[in-house]
Amino acid sequence: MEIISFLVDFILHIDKHLEAFVATYGVWVYGLLFLIVFVETGLVVMPFLPGDSLLFIVGALAGAGLMSYGIAVPILLAAAILGDQCNYSIGRYFGPKVFQWESSRFFNRKAFDQAHAFYERYGGITIILARFMPFIRTFAPFVAGVADMTRGKFTMFNVVGALIWVLGITTAGYFFGNLPLVREHLEKIIWGLILIPGLIAIFGAWRGSRNASAAR
Repeated sequence: MEIISFLVDFILHIDKHLEAFVATYGVWVYGLLFLIVFVETGLVVMPFLPGDSLLFIVGALAGAGLMSYGIAVPILLAAAILGDQCNYSIGRYFGPKVFQWESSRFFNRKAFDQAHAFYERYGGITIILARFMPFIRTFAPFVAGVADMTRGKFTMFNVVGALIWVLGITTAGYFFGNLPLVREHLEKIIWGLILIPGLIAIFGAWRGSRNASAAR
């Protein structure tokens, strides 16, 4: 419970934590940023780390002159691209083994085949959109690897998605993060960055499942 409480506090007050880290450790904050984004996107067991809120706050701190936008953005881009590539490679390693499994209590071969077909057709846009959805962005590259999505195709959409995600949210934080209205309601904005994309993803999954059921 203490770990969960710490994580919730860290995510909701990430602006204060990062400011304190910058004041104490200076340029080492860039190493921390790389680690957080790489782990969140690169390790399927770490989907709860902050992503969107972190990028927004980094942009806000850069806008306030506490960090360098020119240094932070390339580091965040590298972490996002390498993290997804690592996650994809892990999935790709396990993919051939998964394809050999038969349907069982723990593995539904039909569902897996459907996922493979889905990634063959919609994998690119999925990788890009998943960047903006907490939890899903951690699992999407892993599933793409397991589903045997072509590495070249995955890499292209991985880079495009990272550019849109990092540049878009960090730049928004840079220009708007220090406005009085935004600072006053920052916790609500962070909640919005977490909940709204998640709700959209849930709705999309529900609608897709409903359409699939209707088609059958």
